[in-house]
Amino acid sequence: MRFIGNFLWFVLGGGFFLGLTWCLAGVIWCITIVGIPVGIACFRIASFSFFPFGKELVPAELVGEKAGLGSGVLNFFWCIFSGFWLALFHAICGLTELVSIIGIPFALANFKIAAAAFAPLGKRIVSTETAAAARARRAQEELEKRMAQQQPD
Repeated sequence: MRFIGNFLWFVLGGGFFLGLTWCLAGVIWCITIVGIPVGIACFRIASFSFFPFGKELVPAELVGEKAGLGSGVLNFFWCIFSGFWLALFHAICGLTELVSIIGIPFALANFKIAAAAFAPLGKRIVSTETAAAARARRAQEELEKRMAQQQPD
């Protein structure tokens, strides 16, 4: 099902052109030496934009990686110069796809990518199953921590 969704998205849902916009943003950011980390994140989101079905964007810490130092500051500049505009573009595409029943899954994919456009740094793209397992593990760790705090000495 994922293959069919990704194929239809890439060919009919605009995935090819939407992914190219992310690649263009990545190239522009990489031209500036300071923006190379942002450009790399753009290329990461481009792969997500080309084939979004069966994938999720999660915080790097959730899958055991460290977020880059200063990713919050870079996300701020990213959002001002590129993120807002790409998110707006995906939101408009998603709203136009909501017109037909067939376009609803594509619209949801566009909204998912639009949310990713606001803060792509410090995020990783993983399969839906990996994201669910990582969230379950995090919840289990949090539960164990709270249980340990509530037990009397």
